[in-house]
Amino acid sequence: MAPAAAACCHSPARIAISCSATSSSASPPGRSPLRVAVVGGGPAGASAAEALASSGARTFLLERSPAGAKPCGGAIPLCMLDEFAIPRDLVDRRVTRMRVVSPSNLAADFSRSLPPGAHIPMLRREVLDSFLRRRAAEAGAELVPGLVTSLSLPATPADPYRVHYISSSSSSGSVQGRGVLEVDAVVGADGANSRVAREVAAGEYTTAIAFQERVRLPDAAMAYYDDLAEMYVGDDVSPDFYGWVFPKCDHVAVGTGTVAAKPDIKRLQYGIRARAGGKIAGGRVVKVEAHPIPEHPRPRRVVGRVALVGDAAGYVTRCSGEGIYFAAKSGRLCGRAMAEEWARTGAVTEAGIRSGYLRRWDDEYLLMFRFLDLLQRVFYGGNAGREALVEMCADEYVQRRTFESYLYKRMVPGEPLGDLRLLWRTVGSMVRCGVIGREVERLRRLELQA
Repeated sequence: MAPAAAACCHSPARIAISCSATSSSASPPGRSPLRVAVVGGGPAGASAAEALASSGARTFLLERSPAGAKPCGGAIPLCMLDEFAIPRDLVDRRVTRMRVVSPSNLAADFSRSLPPGAHIPMLRREVLDSFLRRRAAEAGAELVPGLVTSLSLPATPADPYRVHYISSSSSSGSVQGRGVLEVDAVVGADGANSRVAREVAAGEYTTAIAFQERVRLPDAAMAYYDDLAEMYVGDDVSPDFYGWVFPKCDHVAVGTGTVAAKPDIKRLQYGIRARAGGKIAGGRVVKVEAHPIPEHPRPRRVVGRVALVGDAAGYVTRCSGEGIYFAAKSGRLCGRAMAEEWARTGAVTEAGIRSGYLRRWDDEYLLMFRFLDLLQRVFYGGNAGREALVEMCADEYVQRRTFESYLYKRMVPGEPLGDLRLLWRTVGSMVRCGVIGREVERLRRLELQA
């Protein structure tokens, strides 16, 4: 199903840009344009910058490491391809088989419930992010390679924000220097350790650590993962998340994440490699990546004329760790809200951003985030719960609802009888798997003692 490795390996510099986004101007005749600094050039920042620049706002997109790549499974929902006009040739692999493996190595295969013609697109972040940044530049955003060091807050509502940064050129003979941007508003899209969030006292939140190795496999082993993604659950791979083997261009991403056992991340990574076993034997590690990811939304996502989006706002689902779509969606929503308020009133205000961005975001996604948070707390608390989770994942009704919600990003109304049967099966699974889970934990302890 996926294209051959030789055909799917893109260089970001070779990607053709096609930008057709248009909207009403954020600067009516006789009025100076809205000025916005977008800090961070991932999916959230690039999407915010594109939305702002397309509206006529003068947009500065600051990214500290344009050549960098966040450790990320790289899966996106199918609806994102059309909604964000992602070219199909950016997709490395088209996953049509997904397997979830329990602590006792029982597996649930999702392939039989995938809707006809549907798939899960897999991308590399360095390719996707580069494309989105270049498309923002095509729309008129000014790309600024640089590290934001501080933010000077305005004394009055009419004063500008001053964004202080250290600029650099990525070309040979790079030149560094300090710069200051004066802007009417700021979008913080600079990740879990957001400098913008700290500067405006947006509050702390819990972060997890994601660790990933990119492993180039022998041809036969890579063929096994041609259209297959695997997720492993168990205390040996993560006490509160999961490990993964996801196919990319000419390699697989092998990784894990945890919030409860960050110092043990290398031991947990050894665990996922051991669980995958012979399927990744003979592979060569070509890159090692680690990065923090948020566990829940920040206490304050809008402060004055500063708005947080993506990981900086905490938009990563706890149960699945998904964040790419929510990052891009929040960035676009925020950028449009700022541009619309400026076009309407000639100002950007905290109340306007809250109404145009936060309220819309929460109305559409807050319930989904709470539901996935509940699933994480119920099923990831121990091996018994994880065994029950995998047993439930083998159920066709669960698979169908999961795919409908994930692929098209909407909470799917349940069927009353189906939900009642699901509740009964859940209780039964928890009872049965409690025995299996305790036995798995006992065997793990014996193995460690040996």
